[in-house]
Amino acid sequence: MPKIKTHRGAAKRFKITGTGKIKRSKAYKSHILTGKPSKRTRNLRTAGLVDKTEQKNIKRLLPYR
Repeated sequence: MPKIKTHRGAAKRFKITGTGKIKRSKAYKSHILTGKPSKRTRNLRTAGLVDKTEQKNIKRLLPYR
């Protein structure tokens, strides 16, 4: 069996925690930040978790993580 390639775009976006959950960064934090309240941008800094319905698909993209 050949080795499976890691999806490089997914590898840059997701990290797997010790318990097997998938960490992700939140959207809407890249530009036009002056129009967004500081409370909102502060909340966007914290990492979120991928929903369990999407975990199977992402784990397929990251076979060796």
